[in-house]
Amino acid sequence: MTKGKKKLALHWKILIGMFSGVLFSLILVNTSWGSETVEIIVSDKSTETSRAALFVQHWIKPFGNMFINALKLIAVPLILASLIKGVSDLKDISSLSKMGFRTIGTYITTTVIAVSIGLIVVNIIEPGKSITEETRNELVASYSSDADEKIKSANKEKEAGPLRALEDLIPGNIFASASDNGNMLQVIVFAIFFGIGLILIPADKSAPVKAFFDGFNEVILKLIDLIMLAAPYGVFALLAALVVESPSADLFSALLLYAVSVIIGLLLMIIIYSALVYFFTRKTPRYFINGISPAQLLAFSTSSSAATLPVTMERVEEHLGVDEEVASFVLPIGATINMDGTSLYQAVAAIFIAQAFGMDLSLTTQLGIIVTATLASIGSAAVPGAGMVMLVIVLAQAGIPEAGLALIFAIDRPLDMLRTTVNVTGDAAVSMIVGNSVGKLRDPKAKEWNDNYGVEK
Repeated sequence: MTKGKKKLALHWKILIGMFSGVLFSLILVNTSWGSETVEIIVSDKSTETSRAALFVQHWIKPFGNMFINALKLIAVPLILASLIKGVSDLKDISSLSKMGFRTIGTYITTTVIAVSIGLIVVNIIEPGKSITEETRNELVASYSSDADEKIKSANKEKEAGPLRALEDLIPGNIFASASDNGNMLQVIVFAIFFGIGLILIPADKSAPVKAFFDGFNEVILKLIDLIMLAAPYGVFALLAALVVESPSADLFSALLLYAVSVIIGLLLMIIIYSALVYFFTRKTPRYFINGISPAQLLAFSTSSSAATLPVTMERVEEHLGVDEEVASFVLPIGATINMDGTSLYQAVAAIFIAQAFGMDLSLTTQLGIIVTATLASIGSAAVPGAGMVMLVIVLAQAGIPEAGLALIFAIDRPLDMLRTTVNVTGDAAVSMIVGNSVGKLRDPKAKEWNDNYGVEK
């Protein structure tokens, strides 16, 4: 087959879509028509919004939501197919337990590192001390209703018994669990359990089932390729909506030091991931970032590790060289329990709020934040905004006023995008480290798809 023009790499297409979305909205909101305000009535309440925001919300944002839904649509089938196949391909249960202990241990280690970095950065910069009492009162008044909603959700979490998280791992109905992406851990437990069953029965009995899931997995991977054709347009819509929905520049400037503290911490985590990958696998940071960059950009656009999971798995297997049986085990678990970016943000946010209220937290209290944030991240759902609910639990443990949650709502969305990017990067790094430790890291072999969406020979 003759080769045509070299196609533009996926991450460049996504970047073009992102910048185009931002530019489109900036131009729109600065036109005379776009800046004109209109009155809308929702649930008998009258609010004012710009024509630009109304246009983007009604005619642009739905395409972004459809793109996210398409990714979420195949997340559960992908986990079931790839994890059952990956576990059943193992020779015995001991191989599974070895991989499991290394995966969980590495994830917990990186989470503790992330929280510690967050505490160090926020104690050095001290962003909370730049917030005046007037600004603090204004933010609390503006976002108190949003904070109350998250506090109520967190209180429900705290009311559960100490073994509730363990109890929730076992699904009562796998079909009900598979119908909700929030129950990803239950789907993972079922898939592992099913895979173990396939290992323990005779090979001639398990072969047809394994062949079915092998073919099913290939279909899902093909669907990912088809969905990714829409990625530049999906991220265009998502970023365009983000710009018109963002709060005023005054609030951004008031919270600038807080945002800078979070961003510095997140950048340090990406550097640490790259260093860990090089130390354990001898793969360069450039190799690692180039391989995972499309998944990072999607994580940034969608703010959801679960929605990004299908792309993360494809990039790790085909572009970073992690064997399928490792990637299919490590990555789904990482998408649900490995929230390094979220944990770091919770540490920074907790100290920031304490500083804004004039509180001086002791070393013991901050060490408690490390433990609480680490445990909270494991229970945090892989969906946008879930980290905010877990933050309430961290604040309560440290004795910080929960009402302070309202201080950070104004810029939570863009920071959520960044911390999700770090979460996905951490998942990829751990999969490479675990893969190398069990001898399942190889040279990458990406599938090239022709214009008829078939595999090129």
